[in-house]
Amino acid sequence: MSKPSLRDRIEQYYATVPLLFAEAETFGPLCLFVRKNAGAPYYGGPSHARPTSAGGHVSPSAADIDLVRARQRELGVPEAFEWLAEVTPSLRGRIEAAGLPVAERPLMILDPLHQLPPQPLPAGVTIRAVDADDPALPEVMALPELAFADEGTEVGSAGHAELAAVAEELSADGAAATVRASLRAGHKVLVAAFAPDGTPLAAGHYHPVNGTTEIGGVGTLPAARRQGLGAAVTAALAAHAREHGVATVFLAYAEEAVARIYARLGFRPAGTTLLIANQPARGQ
Repeated sequence: MSKPSLRDRIEQYYATVPLLFAEAETFGPLCLFVRKNAGAPYYGGPSHARPTSAGGHVSPSAADIDLVRARQRELGVPEAFEWLAEVTPSLRGRIEAAGLPVAERPLMILDPLHQLPPQPLPAGVTIRAVDADDPALPEVMALPELAFADEGTEVGSAGHAELAAVAEELSADGAAATVRASLRAGHKVLVAAFAPDGTPLAAGHYHPVNGTTEIGGVGTLPAARRQGLGAAVTAALAAHAREHGVATVFLAYAEEAVARIYARLGFRPAGTTLLIANQPARGQ
């Protein structure tokens, strides 16, 4: 049996990893992932639709898309779609014809033989994996919300006070409990950089499935930017994944400045994900 191509491995990953957190509902050649557990999703969470395995060969119709959007409205989730451009290229035109704007998120992959260069850290800053019982978990979860609310790489104003406020919300609405369960089950890995006083400064995650994973949710506290923390967390996530048996490590990016950081770590272009512009990022 021949080894699956990189495209096939990524496509299978996108079809499988949401099932760790969601049930699949089928609408013709489209699949909608519906969350299993209550609580605000961490960095998007399953609620998006994508082509089924047959969807790469059978283009979803306007009626299929309408049915999915109606179900998403019924569930009270964003009208979100995501798919590989190279697998289902015809879906873009159908989605745009339905009035939804489509954005591109280029993918990059880390060569399995590439040795990750060591990343410098500011004095006193440490990086570690965050387990389910770590008291810093809610604040680590809060980092992406603050980071992506203030886009770009420039230093911002949001700091520890804002981080604590968002963390309190995530604890109250059940999101922290949902992520704890994912961490205990091994469905999710969180890695974060911490200041000497224990404040999380940057974080990211990955979800391993069948030897493949996407690094996602990498964000730095706006007040702590411009110190190389995002690159250091990305490298630590990739190294952790490799150490735990993951051979295919990839990621997506939205800004060229971020792509240049990933390229310096050894990531190379690997296709394109298409999604609805401004939809919450897929991830749990």
